[in-house]
Amino acid sequence: MSETQTHIVFVDIDPEHEAAFDEWYETRHIPDILACPGWLDARREKCIEGGPRHVAIYTITGPEAYETPEFNAIKGFGPFSDKIRNFRRIRLTQSEAASL
Repeated sequence: MSETQTHIVFVDIDPEHEAAFDEWYETRHIPDILACPGWLDARREKCIEGGPRHVAIYTITGPEAYETPEFNAIKGFGPFSDKIRNFRRIRLTQSEAASL
């Protein structure tokens, strides 16, 4: 297994859907994601400057986490797929700090 990676998702959603989206994300999406093999941790933040507004930060075991049948069955934004705007995703891996 490879080193853990960080998977970050950024999205906007129209204000009239924001409360329902937040509830779905916290009570359905995050538990579903964390039940998938390779998905270790999740947290959400809201951008206070710039955007997109909604940020989800996940720790995964590595690229194999994207390839499981469990993840492929639930990935995406479910009932909010057609309401999402400004979707961005980045993946990070740890780098070694330079010695001073």
